[in-house]
Amino acid sequence: MSGPVQVTRGDGPVVLGMPHTGTGLPPDILAALNPRGRTLSDTDWHIDRLYDRLLPGVTVVRATFHRYAIDANRPPDGASLYPGQNTTGLVPLTDFDGDPIWSRQPARDDIEARRVAFHAPYHAALTAEIDRVRALHGVAILYDCHSIRSRIPFLFDGTLPDFNIGTAEGSSCDDRITRAVHDICAGAEGHTTVLNGRFKGGWTTRHYGRPETGVHAIQMELAQSTHLATEAPPFAYDPARADRLRPVLGRILATLAEIAPTLRGPA
Repeated sequence: MSGPVQVTRGDGPVVLGMPHTGTGLPPDILAALNPRGRTLSDTDWHIDRLYDRLLPGVTVVRATFHRYAIDANRPPDGASLYPGQNTTGLVPLTDFDGDPIWSRQPARDDIEARRVAFHAPYHAALTAEIDRVRALHGVAILYDCHSIRSRIPFLFDGTLPDFNIGTAEGSSCDDRITRAVHDICAGAEGHTTVLNGRFKGGWTTRHYGRPETGVHAIQMELAQSTHLATEAPPFAYDPARADRLRPVLGRILATLAEIAPTLRGPA
């Protein structure tokens, strides 16, 4: 596989994080997965394509490795993001349906090796780009891009809204960002939205979102029914659905870029 992270540098104030679009796995990790794990079903399928060229000057930081190797949106110490609720950990032992994915589970040393090889380089790159963008603009807006199947009983009841906005209960970004993104989503005809519902923002949003320092973070978890032909293998991209969704996402990103100059950075 290629290096663990791909960076596309832009000169604008918005950074897109993509921790779960990668499907790369070293041969030894791939061999340790069972047949169910090898389907890589919990990938954020086609998110990089969905957001491609929506905002001129945007910076993109994308993990190329799969979340089954290690999850770049989990704390490096493995602490649960959602205590008391079903979830997956730093190195998932099950898929989102609660079914085992390994024929040979990773040992503690394996997990540490993966943290060093994958998790740390991704966040080093993301930190560097956020710092670079903040130095250019006095502020940086991290928009963390995600998607998930719309129905997963192991994780949540019923059907997930199309747009799931996470701001760590309002702590990770300025209220103007929250209101703008929520208003655009709520006004998108034929779509549903929720703010800080089942998904309130993963470790990326919670770790980097420090408005008092000039860094604002917001997570967007899209239901995959908004842009996939089917939420099962082969998880094909649906151009018609995506073409209805992309203008909404484009408005969100353009609005964030417009808001950025009005946000107060560090004193």
